[in-house]
Amino acid sequence: MDINTDWRIRNQMNYLKGVRLVHSKYIQPREDWDHDHCEFCTDKIDASTGMAYYTKDTHHWICEECYADFKELFEWKLE
Repeated sequence: MDINTDWRIRNQMNYLKGVRLVHSKYIQPREDWDHDHCEFCTDKIDASTGMAYYTKDTHHWICEECYADFKELFEWKLE
């Protein structure tokens, strides 16, 4: 995979390189906020999505496919 040509890679290295992630079903942060988007492909992540990955502060979500594609490059660790 070439990070220079993959359209999903933008500046995520600046804030997602080496972070710890949690693998879980979507956690709705509040009643009026029912979904987030994958930090890479922007696919919608919500209660119907199933499992996804998120940073401990729940600010950044990553879908299953993007996690599989980028886990080695970004050196993620799972909680």
